[in-house]
Amino acid sequence: MLRTVLPSARAAAVLRLLMAYQRRLPGEHPSPCPPCEAPHLRRIEAAMAEGREIQLVLPAFPAKSPNRAKTLSHLPDMAERVALEFLQSLCDRIERVYPPGARFIICSDGRVFGDLIGVPDADITAYRRELLAMIEQIGAERLDVFDLDDVDLGLGHDAMREHLVTHYAQPVESVRAEVKAGGQALSIYRGMTRFLFEDQLGPDYEGSRAAALREARRRAYGVIQRSRAWGALLAERFADAVRLSIHPQPCGADKLGVLLMETADSWLTPWHGVAVVVDGQAELAKRADAERLGATLVRRGGRPSHYVLSRITG
Repeated sequence: MLRTVLPSARAAAVLRLLMAYQRRLPGEHPSPCPPCEAPHLRRIEAAMAEGREIQLVLPAFPAKSPNRAKTLSHLPDMAERVALEFLQSLCDRIERVYPPGARFIICSDGRVFGDLIGVPDADITAYRRELLAMIEQIGAERLDVFDLDDVDLGLGHDAMREHLVTHYAQPVESVRAEVKAGGQALSIYRGMTRFLFEDQLGPDYEGSRAAALREARRRAYGVIQRSRAWGALLAERFADAVRLSIHPQPCGADKLGVLLMETADSWLTPWHGVAVVVDGQAELAKRADAERLGATLVRRGGRPSHYVLSRITG
């Protein structure tokens, strides 16, 4: 006779599948603990109690970095494909534990702060279109995409962003005060500043590094402000969902930080880099680093897709 698995045990099993890819802050304890698990376990158990699909909300896949020393083009490529396949495979494993399964709601946030990260709205639209086509091509039936356009405000892109800030954002002065106080806010600010600084230093940049750093520091506050506003809108729209993040999260946070694919740089994401296939395994790297190592560019469908690197063995 088969033993019935209690809902709490199944919920814990699902959470273990997610936490196997947890992105932790430097210096944090290596293993999950009850405070780490509690916010997410409650939502998983609630979905199971109603027999419904578990929603996993992940703000991610905004747009490709405009710095072509980091990326191949403004369109998704193999880096995104590998990450999407991973998310679908995670849903497949969850379904084996809990048959109603889980669904990732990829909340693409490029429209939220495209003007601050130097990506035109036309490129954001093209990125989303190709991302949806990629999801269909790989048969990722458990992945959906939601972005600011789907809020259906009947507004232009600039007006959409203004509406988001007006109705969901905290004053930017509050963000500055949090960063000044240190802790996690300062860590996020430094990470965001680094991204913005690197993205500005593309091959066509003619200014000084000092000027680029000043501009990155200024814009980082706005990106954090809007990211939080987007998070508040998503919490309202998907109130029962398990909330995920591509960034490391502290113990007990409402969001669970998750890795999307292998990388030596814990801050690197598929849209800030390229896929490099080494011995059959795809890893993330910056384009310039891949080329410096002598990796070979591979094209698919007439577009640059990824790199292949052969390890030199003695």
